[in-house]
This record gives sequence, structure tokens and C-alpha cells, in this order.
Amino acid sequence: MPPVPRRLLESIRSPQDLRSLSTDELNQLSAEIRSFLIHHVSQTGGHLGPNLGVVELTVALHRVFDSPRDPIIFDTGHQSYVHKMLTGRQQGFPGLRQRGGLSGYPSRAESEHDWVENSHASTSLSYADGMAKALRQQGRSGTVVAFIGDGALTGGMAWEALNNIAAEEDLPLVIVVNDNGRSYTPTVGGLAKHLSGLRTNPRYEQILDLVKRNVSRAPLLGSAAYDILHGIKIGLKDVLAPQGMFSDLGLKYLGPVDGHDVVAVERALHQAKQYGGPVLVHCLTRKGNGFKAAENHEEDRFHAVGKIDELTGEALAGTVAKTWTDVFSEELVELGSTDPRIVAITAAMMYPTGLARFANAFPDRFFDVGIAEQHAVTSAAGMAMGGLHPVVAVYATFLNRAFDQLLMDVALHRCGVTFVLDRAGVTGTDGASHNGMWDMSILQLVPGLHLSAPRDGTRLRQALAAAVAIDDAPSVVRYSKETVPDDIEAIDTLDGVDVLLRTENPRVLVVAYGQMVGTGLAVGQRLSDQGIGVTVVDPVWALPLNPALVKLSAGHDLVISIEDSGVVGGCGARLAQEMRLADVLTPLREFGIPQEFLPHGGRGELLEELGLTPQAIARYAVEAIVRDDSTLTEGALKQG
Repeated sequence: MPPVPRRLLESIRSPQDLRSLSTDELNQLSAEIRSFLIHHVSQTGGHLGPNLGVVELTVALHRVFDSPRDPIIFDTGHQSYVHKMLTGRQQGFPGLRQRGGLSGYPSRAESEHDWVENSHASTSLSYADGMAKALRQQGRSGTVVAFIGDGALTGGMAWEALNNIAAEEDLPLVIVVNDNGRSYTPTVGGLAKHLSGLRTNPRYEQILDLVKRNVSRAPLLGSAAYDILHGIKIGLKDVLAPQGMFSDLGLKYLGPVDGHDVVAVERALHQAKQYGGPVLVHCLTRKGNGFKAAENHEEDRFHAVGKIDELTGEALAGTVAKTWTDVFSEELVELGSTDPRIVAITAAMMYPTGLARFANAFPDRFFDVGIAEQHAVTSAAGMAMGGLHPVVAVYATFLNRAFDQLLMDVALHRCGVTFVLDRAGVTGTDGASHNGMWDMSILQLVPGLHLSAPRDGTRLRQALAAAVAIDDAPSVVRYSKETVPDDIEAIDTLDGVDVLLRTENPRVLVVAYGQMVGTGLAVGQRLSDQGIGVTVVDPVWALPLNPALVKLSAGHDLVISIEDSGVVGGCGARLAQEMRLADVLTPLREFGIPQEFLPHGGRGELLEELGLTPQAIARYAVEAIVRDDSTLTEGALKQG
């Protein structure tokens, strides 16, 4: 019986442990890393495909560069699992993305090897440019490594950074382009065509072999070795389209390199490191590499998964409930079938935002602009000016990136553009940068904007239909990533405000928005059980603020607002302001997300920690009413 090979992965506690491994051991380690990833991520959920695609690349990075002295900056960071494993965090993977466990993105609180934890795309080159300039300015040794995917290169911010980096001849910076042809879905645009042209060119394999042979012969000595590789471009510029593109910009270019050949990647990185200035290393990888289920999955190569079978990749059995995204997806197709002016725009997230159904039904009315939210919004303004009605579907947190365009390019010009914000509110497991907790506050600043946070599927359909009929102002429909609740019917409607619960002698007015309407109803029931009269309402449209809410507030002793968004400057704060302007003195208490960056964890766990539960909110209301009654009693006794 052959000896069982030792598990190399268990011996890796830091990047230094990689330095003594042979080529065979590196290949064995890569296989072990893939098995580890599939086993653990299948149990916790997470970004599986991106990490399977960068195993050898990450191993090579840590053999060539001395982290954390050489900072490694990950763009988006969802491909940092292998980096975490090689920097002493293997034991934490059973708790990946769970409260108190490992973050699904780089986290400075976890390790000195993590530098940037903002997981929004196209930012790594700007971070790296600044860090490399800081090293140079202070005369410190080291090289900054920026790790970016071809998908993130579709973002304008990345090209702003490249424009500046190319002008700095002595900047200690290496850019590693992880080119797998995909972000969530195949990368789009002119850059994608250049890179795809290389991957599909029949001479690519010959060129790749030429690069490998030249790399293997090159001594690891400064610019002379670099020139051997860089010189391969002679006579091949028609084939190596990306090389010409980057070198014409002024960047030194190495590649293409097989990103799954750890030796080839390592040698290319050595050349780049020793050149002495900014160099771009172009590595070709396959998302989901080594996991057949991912390799055969054309939709997104298992970009992000829930709990799955680690052998088949199939989702584990469970109740499949309809999500808000499902309802939006169906309704948009319905609306599009009767209104040819409706077009849809996504920023590289066709499937996650539910636009795939519309794209299939109306392919000539669907536009994927890549990871370029700013361009998406201003392009939508242009479409509206031309007589169309664009629907821009993005995650709520990503709208932050295009606020200026929403304000100045859409709202200022009174363009009819509808924004559909998926993953609004507390999303939980993806952590601080992905919680959609900012939109309800920043949107308050936009003149003329219409904002709806529907409470159920029927209200979502109604809000979307109303939004696409607004042609002289921006409109927004926002909803959670959770399953859509059963419909909650109103018992009455007062000037557009839906009354959901009303008991005798109401003293407390509960104003609830969106996904928090269920919480508001539970609060109302608890108060009623305590003998306190209550009215629970859904404004239906949060903006413009309905004056009927102010009138209702005047007829109660206490107003409570509940929103799944930032409490500072949110809907409750706006209502309080309008009440003051109308001289309505009823006290109001806003319940929402405090203005802080939330840790990753389950939505329910985080809401409980934030005090956004029926029990906590009802307790406050009961105590407030009791205090008010005690004050009135004391006053009456004094007068007596």
C-alpha cells in the first residue's frame, strides 16, 4: 500500500512556510487548498468560484513577495480566501461569514496581512498607487502588489489609477491582472473584447509556451531579465492585443502567463518585482478551476454559493421561497411587454439583480455596462432624454458610487430613470461594505426624487408600475435580499398612507418602512396586548413625504418610525423635521441602523444586537407611555 502523502496545508502557518517547497509539493499544496475550499465553503456558503481560480496565483504571490512588508491589495476581496489560508487563518474557516467568525473579505482586524477591506470593485489600483507613493516618499523598502480582475478593470476608477501609475517610472508597484473573462458573468466592453481575443486566438498556446520557455531561461536579475520577457512582444502585437493596449498607455507588461502554473507565475512575478517600476503581470485563470460542477456552470462559475453538496455542487435541500428579486424580475418583464420604452441596465450583475429574465425576453433592450455604476446612471439619463425609460438595477450599497450622477445628471435634468435597489438594509454575511444601509439617507437629499420601500410582493409590483410611469424625476424602489413575506393588506387608506392596524384610543403611531413593516405590526400587537392603543401605518411612498403622516402624528402621544437603513438623516429623521415645521409637538423616536459599520453576521443576529426587534421597540414605547402618564399624574396632583 503506497504511503499516504503528508498534508502540506496543515504545515503552512505563514507565507514563510511556502519558501522551501518543491515544485511537486507546490502542486500538491494547490490540490489540498482546493479540496479545503470546496469542503468548507460548501458548508458555510461564500465566494467559491473566484477562490478556486486563484490558488496557484496566490501561492506564487506569497512566495515572491514578503507580506505584510510588501502590501498585497485585493480588489473586491472576494478572492482572498486562499490568502487567508496562507496567512494563518485555516482554523477559522468553519465560521466563515458567521458572526464572530472569519470575514468573507480581507479584514484588518483579523490579520496584519490584510490592508484593505472595502469590497467594492475597481479600487485596488488607487489604493496601491497611494501606498506605493508613500513607500517611495519615505524611502522605505518594499513593493506594493495590486490584485485586480478583468471584470474590475471595466470600472472607470481603475483606469483613472492606471493613467496616474503609468506616469510614475520608479513607483514600486506590481499590478497582477487575474483575467478569467468574468465578474459575475462574462466581462463586457472593449477591454473584454481585447482580452477575449487573446484567449481565443489559435496562436495563444504557442505564444504562452514561448513566454514560459523565455521565463525559464531568464536570470532573476533586474531590468535585463525584464527585457527578455518584454521583448517577446516584437512581431506579436497583432496577437497580444492586451500587451499593446497596456504598453501604449505607458505601462510595462508581462504575459500572458498561465495563472494555474505556479512556477510560471512565480517567475513572472520575480521579473516584475525586480524591474524597479510599475509593471503589469497578465495572468489567465479559470473561475471555479478544479471543481467540475463550477467549471460546467456557465451562469456564474459558482461566484457565490449557499450551502451546497461538495461533490455535485447542488444546493442542499431546503424550502425554496420566492425572493423580492424574483418578484421584481417577473414584474419588469410584464411591464416591458406592454411598454417598449422600458429598457434595463445592469453593472455586471444581470443574474444577482434579477435582470436575466428581461434580458432573455428583450435582448435588444438590455445593457450590461460592466462594473461601472457611474457610467450606468449617466447613460440612463441620456436614454431618458432620448425618450426611453431606463430601469437601473443595482445593489443598494453600490448606488453610493453613483450618487453624483444621480443628483446632477438625472435629478437636475428631471430625467425619468427608475433605480431598483436590491439587497437594501442589513444583508449580514458580506459585512460592512455590503449592508445596504445608506440609500434611504442619501436619497433624502435629491430634489424631486420618488422613493418606495414596498412591504410585500403586491406592493412591489404596484410601486414598480408607478415608478416607470414617472418621466420627469428619478424614482427608486428598494427591497431586502430576504424572502418576500406574505401580502399584508391594509384595513384603511388615508390620503395614500396604508393603515395596517388600528386599536381603540390609539396613543402610539408606528410608521414602518419596507421589510420592517412586519416588525412594526408585531410592535403594534405587543402594545395592544399591554392595553396601549396603537396605529400602525405603511407610508407606501417614503418620498415625497406624505403630509398625511404629519397629520396622523398630531393625533397621537408618541410616534415611532422603524426603517432598515441608517437612522441619521433617514425617513424617521425626515418625518421629525416635517413635524417640527408644521408645529406638531408629538415626540418621535426613530429606530434604524446606527451610523456605524456593522460586523458580518446573520441578519437576525445583527437586528437583535441593534435593538431592531419587536420586543425591544415595544418595550421602549411602553416605558415612554408610562413615563408620560406618570408625568401627567404628578402634574395633576401638584395642581390639586
